[in-house]
Amino acid sequence: MKLYIDKEELRERIRLNFDHLKNDPYYSIADYSWYGDKEGRALLAFVSHYKISGEKIPCMELMLEQLPDKLNEEGYFGPLYRSDIHEEQLSGQSWLLRGLCEHYQTFGDATSLSVIRRITQNLYLPLQGKMATYPTIRSAKQAGGVSGELAESIDGWILSTDIGCAFMSIDGLSHAYEVTRDAKTKGLLDEMMTVYLSIDKFAMKAQTHCTLTAARGMLRMYRNTSESKYLHGAEEIFALYVSGGMTKTYQNLNWWNRADSWTEPCAIVDSLMVAAELYQFTQREEYRRLAARIYHNGFSTSQRDNGGAGTDTLICDGSGQQELYPLLYEAYFCCSMRLAEGLWYIVKHQELLWAEQSGTVEKAADHTYRDHDILYCLPDAALLPFVAEGKQVDGMTLYPIVKAYKVPRDILMASRQKILFD
Repeated sequence: MKLYIDKEELRERIRLNFDHLKNDPYYSIADYSWYGDKEGRALLAFVSHYKISGEKIPCMELMLEQLPDKLNEEGYFGPLYRSDIHEEQLSGQSWLLRGLCEHYQTFGDATSLSVIRRITQNLYLPLQGKMATYPTIRSAKQAGGVSGELAESIDGWILSTDIGCAFMSIDGLSHAYEVTRDAKTKGLLDEMMTVYLSIDKFAMKAQTHCTLTAARGMLRMYRNTSESKYLHGAEEIFALYVSGGMTKTYQNLNWWNRADSWTEPCAIVDSLMVAAELYQFTQREEYRRLAARIYHNGFSTSQRDNGGAGTDTLICDGSGQQELYPLLYEAYFCCSMRLAEGLWYIVKHQELLWAEQSGTVEKAADHTYRDHDILYCLPDAALLPFVAEGKQVDGMTLYPIVKAYKVPRDILMASRQKILFD
């Protein structure tokens, strides 16, 4: 039996996120240590909502009006690093490219196109021939927060605790290539992809979000060039993610080989998009099924009642966790904005995202209970007013994972849902 996306639920999720981005003054241009990151994600979110509803969030155009005065003399955010490569600057500017490319493709404005060209020419193209110098051996310290922070400088690279985030740029540059068709940009993209695919991401403890984002860039290049190397690269990354970067709740570990971390909705959005894109290119049913499981399970707890998105515990081997519960109520500086693109993508592809269920809940070999694609949990009593229909099994009443956006903040932050059963 097919369980299709609840259209009323999807509309409510979209409304909550739209109102949050529209009314919170944070989502406007301002100083930010991840140069261009917030501005790019915000612009991408604003355009995503416009594509859903046709309604503009007012600060979208204000942001574009202010943008030229905020850029440095070479046309991008942050200082001019002449002798070093600043990993977070590359990552942040990639999101700026994404937002500008979406805005240009939607509205056709000259400002966006001009900034796209200057960022690509002045920040990124000078990297050609240097990507293979990216340091893969880092400090043994298990460091880093949800936002990421500067970690250490090695061999001319100013590195981030969001390990591998320089290669997030594959996404932004692939979008710039789609807009400009610049051959030099494609050459740099090929270099970045070759280097990143050669790196042992598990050993380096790379961030899953930046890696899945790179895979989305590879898929965009495949869509624009039909060159199979891009599809194969994305498939390689996604196979690695499924085997060691995804939790039993179809969410993500923030880093590979770091079961002491947390989920990140940015990566959950990425994983759904990569899975669905791979299905559309290959027609392999396992990709469609994974995309559906990510939406129906992984998305359940990611969005909060204020419309933003936050982090949860890891239900995976090595975490020691059996219960799913929130850690950070809202990652307003990244995930709340990326959620908008995810919601747009879900609207566009909702007919693919049906889940299989039979009406019978059984215990699986991985110690979860499920009805085919739908995970079931044992929630705290405080969550019972917000549950869907329950099922009696093994002397318990179990329910599909509670959707966090329905739950008031104070109840959500104090409640747990048991996922694993001995």
